[in-house]
Amino acid sequence: MENAKSGTDRFKRFILNNKFVLFLLVLLLVGLNIMVLTKISYIFTPITVLLKTLLLPVILAGIAYYLLNPIVDYLERNRIKRVYSIILLFLLGAGLITILLVAVIPFLNEQAVSFVNNFPKYGEQLRNNFEGFMDSPGFMQIQEWFNLNPSELSGNITEQATSLLNGTLSSVGSFVGAIKEVFLAIVTLPFILFYLLKDGKHLPQAIVRFLPNQLQPQSKRIMAEMNGQISSYIRGQIIVSFCIGMLLYIGYLIIGLEYSLVLALVAACTSVIPYLGPAIAITPALVVALVTSPVMLLKMIVIWTIVQLIEGKFISPQIMGKSLQIHPITIIFVILTAGNLFGLAGIVLAVPGYAVLKVIVIHLYDWFTSRSSLYKEELREDQLS
Repeated sequence: MENAKSGTDRFKRFILNNKFVLFLLVLLLVGLNIMVLTKISYIFTPITVLLKTLLLPVILAGIAYYLLNPIVDYLERNRIKRVYSIILLFLLGAGLITILLVAVIPFLNEQAVSFVNNFPKYGEQLRNNFEGFMDSPGFMQIQEWFNLNPSELSGNITEQATSLLNGTLSSVGSFVGAIKEVFLAIVTLPFILFYLLKDGKHLPQAIVRFLPNQLQPQSKRIMAEMNGQISSYIRGQIIVSFCIGMLLYIGYLIIGLEYSLVLALVAACTSVIPYLGPAIAITPALVVALVTSPVMLLKMIVIWTIVQLIEGKFISPQIMGKSLQIHPITIIFVILTAGNLFGLAGIVLAVPGYAVLKVIVIHLYDWFTSRSSLYKEELREDQLS
């Protein structure tokens, strides 16, 4: 009997009271649950399809909510009922969309179709220009100085240019496909947006109500911080992108660059991707300017540099500030990883998603450190005596 009792005590001391062993057991249980769920993943297929169907309309409605909700709150504070404010904004939005459809969209569609159709010709013209440059006396002199092989150099550059053009065209195709999905999501957008604007401020309380009472105050703080991170990023990034698009369009019109509206729109759309967006947007503008003339290329680079300086020194610091508090290297790594995992949607949603996860992880870490003895300061010898 005593042997059995001592064995039980040893089991409690080395297994149940051992935090490392318990941690391994928890990991084992989590792994077993994941393995079981992967074996019966077909059960979740309807849920997956539902989430994929609703994801884009909900994201677009959320973006529109963060843009319009401050206006609705302002009108409500000025004694205009919230429902009437929402209806007024919807009517103004319908009017603006009608103006765009009548005045801007036909011109934009004409430029976009012409640009996509002529883009392969630009690549061929660039190749011919480069071959002509290689046959020039100046390049012959450079070849003699550096002992270059013209055929090998031409093949390498042509191969790189072809892959770059094909990648750009595939990106344009993906962008067009994404536009189609956005257009389909717009059909359901007004209904989701209406109820978000009407009852969105009650949504956190409705979610927190299902949690235990002890977790509700902390959950409210987490949701409030998440809301602040997302709202500041979405509003700031859209305003910055709009400013970049307008400045580039004005600059392209001044220098007379062809397809100025399409190129400025592409730059505005890709500017929602921090750091990597401008590098993506400048590629088609460089091709068009280089095919037009070397002088146009120089003018385009000057315009692009001026716009980037204005955006980096004046627009972004005033609008975005340092609300996210994320290091630029971290942002680049997050965008690259999310792009490889989730494609275009991952690139666009990488930064706000990371900001939300950062808030959750910080609060989980604070909760763990406040309850774990691992982070408590050890008592000094003078305090023990």
